[in-house]
Amino acid sequence: MRVVVSGGGTGGHIYPALSLIKEIKHNHKDAEILYIGTEKGLEADIVPREGIPFETIHITGFRRKLSFENVKTITRFLTGARRAKKLIKNFEPDVVIGTGGYVCGPVVFAAAKLKIPTVIHEQNSVPGLTNKFLSKYVDRIAICFEEAKRFFPNEKVVFTGNPRASDVLDVNPQAGRESLSLNPNKKTVLIVGGSRGARPINDAFLSVLDEWSKKDYQVVYVTGAVHYDAVMEKVNGSSRSSNVIIKPFIHNMPDVLGAIDLIVARAGATTLAEITALGLPSVLIPSPYVTNNHQEKNANALKTNGAAIVVKEQDMNGKTLLQHIDSVLTVNDRWNGMHLAAKELGVPRAANNVYQLLRETAR
Repeated sequence: MRVVVSGGGTGGHIYPALSLIKEIKHNHKDAEILYIGTEKGLEADIVPREGIPFETIHITGFRRKLSFENVKTITRFLTGARRAKKLIKNFEPDVVIGTGGYVCGPVVFAAAKLKIPTVIHEQNSVPGLTNKFLSKYVDRIAICFEEAKRFFPNEKVVFTGNPRASDVLDVNPQAGRESLSLNPNKKTVLIVGGSRGARPINDAFLSVLDEWSKKDYQVVYVTGAVHYDAVMEKVNGSSRSSNVIIKPFIHNMPDVLGAIDLIVARAGATTLAEITALGLPSVLIPSPYVTNNHQEKNANALKTNGAAIVVKEQDMNGKTLLQHIDSVLTVNDRWNGMHLAAKELGVPRAANNVYQLLRETAR
């Protein structure tokens, strides 16, 4: 089996692609993969480190406002498509899949024009411009939220879930607890604002710093590397409780997710795939700085099903944060209800679902 994979820009597009590649190789020991990304995207660093053959094209995203830059982008798209055609012809894939980001545009478009079977994977409840454009040309469309279905040709859509969910199937909760020196007899809440952190969440956490010591549960707070020193400067000037653990970043996140009882986080597609696969209750604070406000729409999909509490960033403060955490961790019936609701939304075998779709679509 020979597969071209394209996806880039953010981890939300790259990590599902890597999870899918892992599943392909699990089922096909002799599978050959070519990953096509951009030189400046995160994929240029992440993908080669995984030992996956990597090629690049030059492309930029469209601006939503009228701009001369969009004329340049069209030129780059056409140039990128020509480069992608050469790479695809040389590699001779059985199928091409795009997992999101503007790099997928010329790659998947080129494959479709070459009559090679194509699939796109949409992680969010509201698709971006690239996948909306590609939906006219591809053979199949994999989605993770039922809410995304209305944006695409119905006959092409298959609900698969997010391949990233499969990575939490083999978590080691004990390793997660030991890595943070957590007390196994206490409930744990993880508060995280993404890999770069989020200042509003930092501010809310710090404003009630003295209150955490009064809680029966323990708190793991991930500041983001950029904010860590500033947070610790404020923390060291107060009476810090022993039940509060502060880290700049967590490298073994799947294991830690398996060790906790509640997460306070943004509402990126990868995060939601992981926590629903584990049945983990959540307090979600969607980032308001993303395209189409898709994080809020992702989060509301969980809220509607009773799996999450959603708080807009402008409404977040220390008092609100404490109230929502207490309302879940100190009321067993509510925790159980949210746990079951999240579990029902989870698609832990999503990587295999997408792999099977590729097999059905491949020539």
